[in-house]
Parts: sequence; C-alpha cells; structure tokens
Amino acid sequence: MTHTWQITTVDDAARARIAAARLAAAHGVATVERTRLVTALSAQLRQCLVKGGGWLLTLRTAAPARTGCPGRLTVTLEAKADGTGVNGAGTDGTRADRTGTNGAGSSDAASNRAADAPSWQASVGVPEPGHGDGGGAARMPRDRTALADALLSADEDTFRVLDQLTEQERLVAFHREELHQTNQGVLALHAELDAAGRVQRELYGAERKARTEAESARRRLTFLADASAALTASLNHEEILSRLPRLLVPDWARSADVWLFADDAKARGHAARPAAAVAAARTGRPQYSARHAGGLPGVDDQPPSALHPEEPLLCIPLPSRHTPLGVLTLTPPDEGWSADDAVLLVELARRSGIAIDHAQRFEHNRDIAETLQRALLTDLPTTPGLSLAARYLPATHGLNIGGDWYDAFRQPDGGLVVVMGDVTGHGLHAAVMMSQLRTALRAYAVDGGTPGRLLTRLHGFLHHLQPDLYATAVIARFHPDETTVTWAAAGHPPPVLRTPDGTVRVLDARPGAMLGIPLHQEIHDHTARLPAGSTLALYTDGLVERRAQGIDPGIRRLAEALRSERAAELDHDLEGAADRILDPMLRDSQRDDDVCLLLCHVGGPHAGDG
Repeated sequence: MTHTWQITTVDDAARARIAAARLAAAHGVATVERTRLVTALSAQLRQCLVKGGGWLLTLRTAAPARTGCPGRLTVTLEAKADGTGVNGAGTDGTRADRTGTNGAGSSDAASNRAADAPSWQASVGVPEPGHGDGGGAARMPRDRTALADALLSADEDTFRVLDQLTEQERLVAFHREELHQTNQGVLALHAELDAAGRVQRELYGAERKARTEAESARRRLTFLADASAALTASLNHEEILSRLPRLLVPDWARSADVWLFADDAKARGHAARPAAAVAAARTGRPQYSARHAGGLPGVDDQPPSALHPEEPLLCIPLPSRHTPLGVLTLTPPDEGWSADDAVLLVELARRSGIAIDHAQRFEHNRDIAETLQRALLTDLPTTPGLSLAARYLPATHGLNIGGDWYDAFRQPDGGLVVVMGDVTGHGLHAAVMMSQLRTALRAYAVDGGTPGRLLTRLHGFLHHLQPDLYATAVIARFHPDETTVTWAAAGHPPPVLRTPDGTVRVLDARPGAMLGIPLHQEIHDHTARLPAGSTLALYTDGLVERRAQGIDPGIRRLAEALRSERAAELDHDLEGAADRILDPMLRDSQRDDDVCLLLCHVGGPHAGDG
C-alpha cells in the first residue's frame, strides 16, 4: 500500500508529518521506533523547506517476505521535477491513493522519480502490516485548529519516550549504584585476597623454614644415632678412638684429634696441647679458641691458641662417670658451626666418653677373667691305660670368658674322676663361681663318693652359696680294676660313647636337674661297659647347640664325627682326633658361647686286663 503527499509549504510539511505518525501508529509500530522515524522525518522536512521548491513524500507498506517475519514501512522524501501536483490531489494538495498513482500526472511523477534518486529514505519494521486500510490514519487535518490539536497530540509519543527514558535513567542509576557496590566489593575482595596471599606467603615461608629446620634436626639425630651405634658396636677402646674421627670428618669438622689421658700415661709422653684443650680437661667444660667469640651454647670462649693462632678450635671433654677421660679437639668445616651443631658435637663427645669408658672397663674385666680362666684349666693327669684330650674355646662375642670348665683328678682309692661343667652367664662373676665349684668338687671327692653323690653335694653347696646362680655338670669315674664307667649328669648334655667296633651311643639315662635350683634332689649313678678301645666324649652345649636347630641335631653330628674316627688314630693320636672332631662341629657356629670337649680313651694292656 502506498501513500503520497506533496510538500510545498510549512502547513503541508506539518500535515504530512502528522499523517506519517498516524499511519505508523495504525500499523503497530512501537512508540520509540515511531518517534525516532517521525523525528528524523521532521528534520528532513525542515531542510526541504529551507531549500524551497516542491517535494514529494511517499510511504509504502510492504508485506513480509515469509511467514513469521515482520513487514516494512518505508518513507521516501524526494524533490519534484516540475511544479505539477500529483494526479487526483485535492484542493489542499493531498490525497490518499490505495492503489498507487494513476493518470498522466502519475506518469510524469514516475518519470521524474526515476530520473532523480530519492533525497532521503528510512524504514521501520511493521509488526501488523495491513492492519486496517490506513485511509483514516493517513487523512490530513484541514483547518489549523485540528492541525494544532494533531501536533499537540503528537507530543504524547515524545512524552512516552521521555517517560521510558526517565525509567531507563532510573534503571541506569540503580545499576550504576549496584556496579559501584560491586566494584567496592571487588576491591574489598582483592584487598582480602592480597592479605590472604601475604599471610599464605608468610605461612609458606614459615613452613619452609620449619621444614628446613626439621630436616636439619632429622639429619643431626640420624647422624647421632648412627654414630652412637658405631661407637658402641665395639668393646675395644682403640677401635672406638679410630672410628670417632672418621665419623666427624668432613661433614662436621675439617679435622679431629682425640687426646686420651690413659694413653699419654702409658706412653709417658707429654705432647704439646692447645691451651683450650688443657682448660677443657681441667674444667670439664667445652672450650672455643679463636680470634672472635663463637657464642656457642654451653661453650666457653678462649683466646686463639698459640699452637694454631689462625685456626679456630673446639675442645670438648670426653666425660666418664667421675672425671674426663680425654679431650676431643675439632677444627670447623668450611661453613662453620651453628648453635645446634655445637650441641650435637657436645652430645656425641659425651656418648663417645661413655663408650670408651665401658670398653676400658670391659677390657679390664676380660683380662682378669682370662687370667683366672688360664689358672683354672690345669694340665690333665696321665693315667696308664687311659688317655685324655681336652679342648676349650672361649666365645668370640661378648666378654669371651664364661663358666665352662673341665677337670680331671684322682681319688684316694685310685679312681680317676673327669668333670665337665657349665655355670650360667659369662664374665668375671661366672668365672669366679666356676672356680668355687671346681674347688668344692675336688674337696668332696677327697672323701670318696660316686659321681651321683658328688653332684648331689655340689647341688646343695651352690643352692646355699648363690641362690640365683645355676650350673650343669656331668661326672664320669674310671677305675683301673673295673671294665665299666660310672657316670651321673645334672642338667648337662649326655655323654657319647664309642665302642671299639665303631658303634656309638648316647648315654641319655635320666639325668638330674640343674645344680642350684630351689629343689631337693638326689642325683643317681649310671654305669656302662667300657671295653678296651672305647672312647667317651664329654662336652658343653656350646659345641652342639644352635639357636635355629636346638641341641639334638648337634649331638647326632658329634656321634657321627666320633664314629668316623678310626680306632688306630684314637689309640695313637687322641689329640689329633679331638681337633678333627672339633673343627667340623664349629663351622656353622656363631661362637656366642664357650666350647669344651673332653675325650677319654681306654686302651693298652691295662684296659685289656681290667
């Protein structure tokens, strides 16, 4: 649908503007869009009036291109080529033509419009194209009163736009305030995040520092534990002295020197020592000698040493239970010593002094025990028709001296008593108790008595003498006028007897209980035939007992070793036979207990006569 108006005067322009606004409203154009279109049209009409001449305003409504799409309202303003009006125009110069222009005037206008391009054109979407015929809306008001009323009514759209603009301004102000509050919140959040970040960084730094300190403390504690284990693993004080510098250099000191007072006394030497070391020996306190104070905890500062003026020295006494044993003198590593390092070194020196003191005491007790042990292991007696061979090996771990012993002596009636015993425990105390038992047994044997009677009396002696100490023993008695051996055992491994034909049997008749237990007992005698060429083996549990296997497999191995010996070798070389039996038995032994073996071989004419 097309509407055309001729514009020449101001009244024409006003009427055309009113008609265009009404037509747009009739087609459902929104207020804002309608106002925007009419305002733009008014500006163009004002320019046309300024330019003068005749102008032609055309409004076309186009149907939508496809269903669901809005139509278009197009406004065109163009200059007329001549002064003629539009065909069919009324006296007021306007007319609505629903079918388009017709007649000659229409042809001239069409040719003019074809010759000149439109001066101005605008379009808006039409939500309701074809709503009504638009004829009434496009009719211009004829008198000025109606014209003025129409112009005033046109301001309603402007009022609505301004009202919407006011609402939008309120919304903008509201959102501006919201945005400001949001910005303030964001700024506060950023400030909180910055503060949290600073706190987190501080916490991370503190955690990293604490982790570093914990790692350093763990390193020191690990070193101290490992060093303590290494120092206490040996009971040789010279070995401890040699290990100490190796533990400290180079991680904790550039050099380490140990001054042991006892070694100086033995060597009768008086080597020059730093003044700080002498002060540490006299006061029992660590000393630090350097040009500048060290400030180490628990350490006294001293002037630089005259022997080493350019080198700092840390002199730490090696304490014992009463007085220092010596002084440990250290030079610092490249990075020096911290307060924690000084505490560590002082503690290590304390533990070293204790380890050295224990080792020296152990060596002293061991020397006494070995002297006593050698004094007690007397020579075996020589008896016609009876050969004896004994072996004693102390344990290789611990004090090395135990309560194992063997003995052989004659009784007044001519009989020969052989003894194998074992006192519980090791060390000097066990050796002393073994000596007392040996002496008591010899005293009882002077009065005569069988092996069982001797062990019964020895049990009572030990129980009253040392209630918390126990022992085991086996006694065998040989007599030249008898072809048997009498024996008795108290808690001891059973004897093993080899006969001349190579048969070996264990004399495991029921033994008595251990000596010294709080129990009244009578230990009984047992006898076994002893033809010429027989060998009786007495031993302690250190020879046959293994922790992982027990004692029975060891006894069977001993019996097999004794069986493998040839009769001629036993007659002529009993000492060699003792070695041949002993060596294979000790191959799998850890030597954590003493070992005793006593071989008694009957041979020669005296044995045959008996």
